[in-house]
Amino acid sequence: MEIDKIKESIKKAAQDLFRKYGYHKTSVNEIAKRAKIAKATIYKYFESKELVLHAILMDYLKISVNDVVHQNTSGISKEEHLKSLILKVSRLSYTVCNEFIGWDFIRESTNSQEFLKKLSDELENLLYNEFIAIEKFNDGNNYAERLRFLIKASKSIIFSFAFTSVSDADVRKNFISFQKEILPYLVKAAL
Repeated sequence: MEIDKIKESIKKAAQDLFRKYGYHKTSVNEIAKRAKIAKATIYKYFESKELVLHAILMDYLKISVNDVVHQNTSGISKEEHLKSLILKVSRLSYTVCNEFIGWDFIRESTNSQEFLKKLSDELENLLYNEFIAIEKFNDGNNYAERLRFLIKASKSIIFSFAFTSVSDADVRKNFISFQKEILPYLVKAAL
């Protein structure tokens, strides 16, 4: 097998298992078995199960963010476009936490906070680079700084849901509150 094929088979097996059982309940042995490779092979390409998860999430986020950012935006105001982008990316963040990692692991593991911080920082940079490329809204008037503010503030609020919510219902309630009560003001402040 080629290196890329081996890495992809590891990520695919891990992704299937993480979605089915959650990150915390999936072992490296199970990933190796599903990928039909030796456990040592996983460690040859990824130093830890956490790095396998990170690779899966970054692949997922890169594709999803690219799709969201490059959708047709004709006839939409700058304010509505930015609100829509932040909401869609926020939903991606929720999906990442819900489907790949698992809320229990996020709330109970000390490692998860550091992992989510690193992931959220990379997501912030990914968003910033994708958003800044949209020339349509760049008015040149400190646009990059205002955009960084919007992304950073939104990201911080969304990822805080993972640590302050007791249940999935709480997360959804917080997300709706963010959408209706907080995001409009963040976008106006960034504009």
